[in-house]
Amino acid sequence: MWQKVYNLIKNKYFLSLAGNVIMSGLGLVTMTLIYRALSKSEAGTWVFFQSVLLLVDTFRSGFLTTAFIKFYSGASKERSAEVAGSAWTLGLAITGLLALISFSSLFFLKYVEDDGVALFFKWSGLYYLVSLPWFLATCVIQSEQQFGKLLYIRLCNQGSFVLFIAILIITGRVNLPYVIFFYLFSNLITSIYALFKGWAWITSIRQRSRKTIAEIYHFGKYSVGTSLSANLFSTSDTLIINFLLGKPALAIYNLGQTLMQLVEIPLRSFAITAMPELASAFNQDNRSGVIAIMKKYAGMLSVLLVPVALLGCALADVPIYIIGGGKYVGTEAANVFRLFLTFAILFPPDRFFALTLDVIHRPKVNFYKVLIMLAVNISSDFLGYYLTGSVYGIAFATVLPILTGTIIGYWALNKYIKFSYWNIFSVGYQETLAFVKQNKFGKRSNN
Repeated sequence: MWQKVYNLIKNKYFLSLAGNVIMSGLGLVTMTLIYRALSKSEAGTWVFFQSVLLLVDTFRSGFLTTAFIKFYSGASKERSAEVAGSAWTLGLAITGLLALISFSSLFFLKYVEDDGVALFFKWSGLYYLVSLPWFLATCVIQSEQQFGKLLYIRLCNQGSFVLFIAILIITGRVNLPYVIFFYLFSNLITSIYALFKGWAWITSIRQRSRKTIAEIYHFGKYSVGTSLSANLFSTSDTLIINFLLGKPALAIYNLGQTLMQLVEIPLRSFAITAMPELASAFNQDNRSGVIAIMKKYAGMLSVLLVPVALLGCALADVPIYIIGGGKYVGTEAANVFRLFLTFAILFPPDRFFALTLDVIHRPKVNFYKVLIMLAVNISSDFLGYYLTGSVYGIAFATVLPILTGTIIGYWALNKYIKFSYWNIFSVGYQETLAFVKQNKFGKRSNN
């Protein structure tokens, strides 16, 4: 039995999932502290600031992460160093551009009326600078599938931030400026830690090459669409709610949406572990293998999300009270959470269709798909707001861009190799049963 426990703990899927569970747990703790310590208006401002900050950061992470893993995974030591050094070069260029925009905007801040917009332009440049080393370290670690190290980096980042927020609350000095300051400080500490451990591989910048920089650039300019698809729609919701319904409504909507980490935890974990496998199958020109891997991950996640969605809908009011406190009880937050859970079954196929398209060198399809999905999302958001005048209309509208993205992704992958959409779920069910049997505790099988 203990050998099975040890094998499970060492399993890369378990390490990836455990890392995301721990990080999401710390994220919920952070959100709980912030929501309970700040007013609805301040909480809404923090949500807006962080949403826009991470959306813009997606241009960097989306540009580099998939391309880095694709060209780095399975490569020789010399090629790996060349890829890492070239990624550092592009990362510095993108970060420098973002920082320049941020610092240049300081001269015009007095004309900005929205607090969230002002905070973004004031502090975003510094955030992108201090977070670059640990971000590139995670690219290296994911490519090498060393998920234990990835957990350490995330613990350093999120754990230190939770600690600082707790200290602020204990000392009675919690306010929005202090929250932002310690958010930046936590990212700085994490980057120093990654550099000290040598995981960021900053010395590889000497092995960069123009050819590899061009390869990453031409792949990344389209693959950024996949990463944007995970963030863009919630951020467009944030912008629309912020300017049409106000900061308190944004805090309420985000509280319900934040609990969707119950879905994002396995989604991110499986995506991290699937990408190297998909890349390896594609590099071996194994088309059926690529689709089989995609079916396995998307199908397993869809099956696993069914009980999660049912349980979440039944108990939605409980986490809303725990995280937000009494001032959010009786608001739309719980029902927003229920609506998102209802649509959750559609998320895995859409996400893994996009991921697979990147791996098979069809990032351009994802780029155009994201533009179409964004147009559908924004138009349906405004329609939902017009019909309901509340966050319910915007929450309902979420299903339309997800359906749009799924249809486009399925159509594009069928041009690569024919497969049945519904077969994803039967494969997922079979793979889930096989995984449970393989990791079942108790007496060993005699077979």
